[in-house]
Amino acid sequence: MNLNQQFELIRQSSTVAIFDRISAMKVGGQKIVGLHVGDPDFGTPQEILDVAIKAMQDGLTHYGPSRGFLDLRQAIASKLMRDEGVTYDPHTEILVTHGGIHGYYTATQSILNPGDDVLIPDPSWATHSNMAIMLRGNVIRIPAPAENGFIPYFEAWEKALTPKTRVIVLTNPSNPTGAYPMREYVQKLQDFAAKNNLWIVSDEVYGSLYYGERPTCAAAFDGAKERTLLVNSLSKSYAMTGWRVGYLAASARVIENALKASQNSITCVAPFIQKAAAFALSDPAIQEVTANMRAAYARRRDLVLRLSHELESEKVLVTPPQGAFYFFLDFRPLKMASTEICERILEEAGVGLVPGSAFGEQGEGFVRMTIAASDEDVEAGFRKIVEWAEKQ
Repeated sequence: MNLNQQFELIRQSSTVAIFDRISAMKVGGQKIVGLHVGDPDFGTPQEILDVAIKAMQDGLTHYGPSRGFLDLRQAIASKLMRDEGVTYDPHTEILVTHGGIHGYYTATQSILNPGDDVLIPDPSWATHSNMAIMLRGNVIRIPAPAENGFIPYFEAWEKALTPKTRVIVLTNPSNPTGAYPMREYVQKLQDFAAKNNLWIVSDEVYGSLYYGERPTCAAAFDGAKERTLLVNSLSKSYAMTGWRVGYLAASARVIENALKASQNSITCVAPFIQKAAAFALSDPAIQEVTANMRAAYARRRDLVLRLSHELESEKVLVTPPQGAFYFFLDFRPLKMASTEICERILEEAGVGLVPGSAFGEQGEGFVRMTIAASDEDVEAGFRKIVEWAEKQ
């Protein structure tokens, strides 16, 4: 009996596997400082919980509309206008999805044909490549080297172009690096896409987590909306990772395809979760709560930068992230594989991290460390990391 050979081309999620392993170690009684997981350490705000509970008590525990409740789609449209300055019709241009991964799946499934080339920066979140491969696309990784701030040199996009190229995937800001391009770069990339009849899929899940100039929404240019698919979720911004609710915003013809993909994969997002999501996106007090979360990440970012200056390690090099809640620590001076680094730091120093190689060839020699953890864990973990490195 043959299996689907497409899955031989991909690996299981490294980040999920590491999370499972460290969780088992903790259950076994080992003390681990967990700086590996991309999950906010904040609880979902109580007011959001209350809305979900009331919705369940009111009977919203059966099927809901596969496109998503209109009030949630309206809240999403209002959020996109409020924060990104882009306009979408909630009736025809927005689909509610089962988290960001499902949003990316419906986006990719709606536009990709077998054998199409998909251009994806390296390093980037592994699911972007894996999903395209699962859908029988041909992934071409575009180097985004540390020496250019983890942004591809523009000529690399041009060099990778083939007659089969159909899609460019962006992460804005990036997981794992926190980097994102400036407005002029995104405009140039949109012009490149228009000239070559390409789609742009922009994963903007971390779009509200930034520490300087706000990232530019990929659709915020004249004519860009027709070729741009925006993927987002409430997971990171609202501390709702386990709720599995997100959305896709795109032109109506794309949404019609994506709706079919969604109906035949999840049917719908749980109605009580949709009601909670609509409240989260639209309530002014909740926006203040999320702003406070971002301020906490900024404080931890500054903490790491202060510690790196204090410890003055020449073996762990630190670059300030522009966004998201990760540091992509540079261990290249050790001349050691990133998997070995993470294995040894876990076993010898008791700190959980993710190897940079999980995100592509350009991530080799780097390690992803989250600051979505308590201030105490971030400080203790980073000190342990540097102490370990200095002994090598």
